[in-house]
Amino acid sequence: MSAATTDTSSVSLTARHLWTRFRGLLLAFFVLLMSGVLLATLRSGEQHGRLDPRSADRYGSHALAKLLADRGVTTEVVTSTREAAASAGPDSTLLITDPDLLSPSQLATLGPTAGHTAGRTVLLAPGPAALDTFAPGVTTGAPTGVAVRAPGCALPAARRAGDAELGGPRYSTGDRHADRCYPDDGMATLLRLPATAGHDTVLLGSADILYNRRLAEHGNASLALQLLGSHKHLVWYLPSVSDPASTPDDRRGFFDLIPSGWRWGLLQLAIAAVLAALWRARRLGPLVPERLPVAVPATETTEGHARLYQQAQARDRAGDVLRAATRTRIALLTGVAPAHAHTPDVLFPAVAARLGTDPDVQPGLRALLFGPAPADDKALVGLADDLDHLERSILSQERPVPREHPDR
Repeated sequence: MSAATTDTSSVSLTARHLWTRFRGLLLAFFVLLMSGVLLATLRSGEQHGRLDPRSADRYGSHALAKLLADRGVTTEVVTSTREAAASAGPDSTLLITDPDLLSPSQLATLGPTAGHTAGRTVLLAPGPAALDTFAPGVTTGAPTGVAVRAPGCALPAARRAGDAELGGPRYSTGDRHADRCYPDDGMATLLRLPATAGHDTVLLGSADILYNRRLAEHGNASLALQLLGSHKHLVWYLPSVSDPASTPDDRRGFFDLIPSGWRWGLLQLAIAAVLAALWRARRLGPLVPERLPVAVPATETTEGHARLYQQAQARDRAGDVLRAATRTRIALLTGVAPAHAHTPDVLFPAVAARLGTDPDVQPGLRALLFGPAPADDKALVGLADDLDHLERSILSQERPVPREHPDR
């Protein structure tokens, strides 16, 4: 008789069972991940280098920088407030591509610099905070769509350029000397504020006339060249979150380094995880007893359990159930208390006394009632037959013929 061996077939989770159970969830997660990567790739392809004079993408401004260079205008790209303040001079134009990205400390640094230089400051779609610093007294209205508009003002640059594509936020002011160009519903999408000592401020509602993809349309190129090429030096300021001056006291926390889009992404992943947990939950709350509408025969229940064991290939559990049930029944037939039905030292003497004291019987009984798990389905069927034969023999007080079960 061989020693008991460990059987790999059981109801415990295996790699195959785990894959079967979670493949739907993994597939959904994979599709979600690939969709996010695809969207990020597509969006990054369009927005990469937005308003960057070194970028030749659709939303870049390399074509405009090239035209300015052909006219003798040098373009200096800066990404920090200190660089912008240091580069702006009497004969320069300061272009701020995203004024709303500037912190109060950055606005306080750039405001006096722009106001005291004898050049020009151009702001793209500035909001209320930037207007309070660079253009006090100017109010902003609701944004309008980008469309081809007529100049509608006496500004020479606008009249020479003619129709151009402008839109975005609209501006109004009480200054009588201001040029209100390309109006929409009484408010300007291009507003020029004159100042003393030759300095002026230009507010553009949208940056479309600076993009590579729209520079050649209508009078966009002419208007952009005149607005940014009025001086020999152009300081092209691209505000960046990596600028140390973007946070108070030049200190930045860990979460300040994380773009806002990632926070929304983490929130979506958390919601997806909660929904997946609810979907995979076996039950919500305690079990509630319910009266069945029909009576289920015991044979059908037994067959159902057998099919589940067969589907899971749990021959070890099936063998244990068969042996335990047989031990319980023969304990009652041999006068053994139910509490000791599964104790070999108590059950074997009673069964031997009932069947006889042949020494060849007892080792066979031990392997039959407490042996290893069946190795295959054929051994499981043989075990069931032997247990049934043993129980019938005790009932009829016949001595069973012991079998060797080396594979159990």
